Amino acid sequence: MSEIPQGAIRFNTDSQKLEFYAQGEWWIMSTDTPNLGTSADSTPGARGVLGRQYTPSILSKIEYLNISSTGNSQAFGDLTIARHATAGCSSSTRGIWAGGEGPTPNAAASRIDYVTISSEGNAINFGDLDGGRRYVRGVSNETRGVFAGGIPATSTTIQLITIASTGSRADFGSITSIDGATNYVGGATAASSTRGLYMGAGNPNETNVIQFVTIHTLGNTQDFGDLISGGHRSAGGANATRALRVGQLGSSNVIDYVTIASTGNASDFGDMPYNCGYNVVMTSPTRAVSTRGFSGSAYVSDIAYVQIATEGNAVDFGDMVGNGGDSSGFSNAHGGL
Repeated sequence: MSEIPQGAIRFNTDSQKLEFYAQGEWWIMSTDTPNLGTSADSTPGARGVLGRQYTPSILSKIEYLNISSTGNSQAFGDLTIARHATAGCSSSTRGIWAGGEGPTPNAAASRIDYVTISSEGNAINFGDLDGGRRYVRGVSNETRGVFAGGIPATSTTIQLITIASTGSRADFGSITSIDGATNYVGGATAASSTRGLYMGAGNPNETNVIQFVTIHTLGNTQDFGDLISGGHRSAGGANATRALRVGQLGSSNVIDYVTIASTGNASDFGDMPYNCGYNVVMTSPTRAVSTRGFSGSAYVSDIAYVQIATEGNAVDFGDMVGNGGDSSGFSNAHGGL
C-alpha cells in the first residue's frame, strides 16, 4: 500500500466526519464552531455547565454560564442524586456526569447522568459505570466519553460510553503505570477530537505525569510528558490544539499548557488571580473559564478566564451562584468537538 501523503482528506463513514492525515494519524476536521455571542446577545454563545456540588455539604446543584461573555453563573437544575467528585464530559449537545461520592460521605457512586446543554433542567439517568468510583476523570469527543481512574485505588480499568445513547459502559483499556505512578485520582483532563489527556493526579501519592489515549480506538494509556508541578485536585480544558491545566489542591495558582498533537512536558502559561483547586474548567475555541473551587481554607464562588491562544494571567469573570467546588463540568464547544 502506498504511503498516505500529509494533508490527505477523507470522509469517515463510521463517524460521518471529514478527516485529514498528519503525523501518522487521521484527525477530524473542524467544519463549524458554536455561535460565540456577547453578554448583550439574545442568542447564547458557547455554554459552560458546571457543578456546585460540595460546600462542604454534598449537593446536586448544576449551573451554567456563557463562556464568551463575563458575568455570574445561573441555576441550571440538579443531578439525579446529590454527589461530588464526579467526572464530566460532553458532545456539542449532551453533557455527562459519571461516578462521584454521595449522597452520603465516602459512598462511591456508579451513576451516570446527562443533560441537554442548550436547555435548563434536571439531569436524567444514563446508566452506570462498572462500580462506584470517586474522583474518576473523563475526556470526550463528539461521539465517545472515556472515563479513567478513581477511588478505589485499584480502578485502573478505562471505560467508554457512546454519548448520544443511554446505557452502561464498555471496557476501553487500562491505565499504564509510568514512573511508578499508579494512583490516578483527581487530576486534570482535556481533549482534542482525537486525543484525551489525563494530567497529573494524587491521593495519596501526587504525580505530575501526563498520559493520553486515542479516543476513537481502544487501548491503554501512553506516556505524554510531565506537568510543571503535581496535578492533585486540579482541572483542565482545551481547544482543538492546546490543553491547559489550572490550579492544584488550593495551594497553587499555576496554569500550564501542552500542544495536544505532540508529546512533551508542559510549559508555563500564566497564573490564576488566586490559589485554587477542586475547580472546574470549561472551554470554547478561544477561552478557558475556571472556577476557583477551594481557596486553601474554604470553598468560594470566584470565576476567572484566559484566552487560550496567548499566554498570560487570568482575569475576573464573575461568580458562581454560591460557594462550592469538588465537582466537574463541560461545554458545547471544547477541543474534542
